[in-house]
Amino acid sequence: MRSDAHRPSSQRFSTDAPKLEPALFTQAATLIAPLAADAPPEFHGPSIDEFFPEILFEAFGVIPVHRIHLIQFLATIAIVVIFWLGTRRMRVVPGRFQSLVEMGLDFVRVNIGEDLLGKKDAQRFLPILTTIFFMVLFMNITGIIPFLNIAGTSIIAVPLTLAIVSYVTFIYAGIKKSPGNFFKNSLFPSGVPWPIYIIVTPIELISTFIIRPVTLTLRLLMNMMVGHLLLVLFFAATQFFVVDLGGWWTALGAGSLAFGFVFTLFEILVAVLQAYVFALLTAVYIQLAVAEEH
Repeated sequence: MRSDAHRPSSQRFSTDAPKLEPALFTQAATLIAPLAADAPPEFHGPSIDEFFPEILFEAFGVIPVHRIHLIQFLATIAIVVIFWLGTRRMRVVPGRFQSLVEMGLDFVRVNIGEDLLGKKDAQRFLPILTTIFFMVLFMNITGIIPFLNIAGTSIIAVPLTLAIVSYVTFIYAGIKKSPGNFFKNSLFPSGVPWPIYIIVTPIELISTFIIRPVTLTLRLLMNMMVGHLLLVLFFAATQFFVVDLGGWWTALGAGSLAFGFVFTLFEILVAVLQAYVFALLTAVYIQLAVAEEH
């Protein structure tokens, strides 16, 4: 039998090829690994998935609870505790904390209730207006609190619930004021020629009884979602420029940090403004429902 040395070169190559393949793959992996290690860092911006966090546990075994739900619980507890502490021992000469709570209550009573509804109707609907204002305010403000960093109103449950409360209150006020004429006067305004009702009535139906709760919900929801995404964008960019890239990129990180700080202040303004607008529009709808023409 002839030895391998006397075989043709093509036969020797085919015999040794399987033995060479593992060595070739190992060498290729060794050459590629440093290139993969030197790959530039990737920027991970905000995602819509942040508004759909993972379920942490199920309350009572049936109700799924995630991170934003816990933030809503904390905001609700904070409201109850603050108003309980501020009103449990009322004094004729109030202390600082009682004065602060009374200022908040007076703001809703005077600037939202009495200015639009008058003293009598404002007194009737003040509990609902106050609850809406402070609930929206406290859940909005969690968006800029460290370790929470997202508004409790950034998922649709809270805005939709409050919009339904506002809508039901509006309907109740109108029916209470004019049981037999509320819907008639709302859909068929006086002084309009009857053929024009073909156009006016569908518009009034959509704008008064459909669009109002939808716009209340979406206005609050979208403002809080966009605000959160902007803050995450700026602060994530700061970390990317300063920590991941370093060097002269730090200057850009300082700029994104400055924008993040400015937008944090702006987000505080938006949180207060959205609470005021939601309560104010609720008062406006109630005022329209109890107007004399109804």
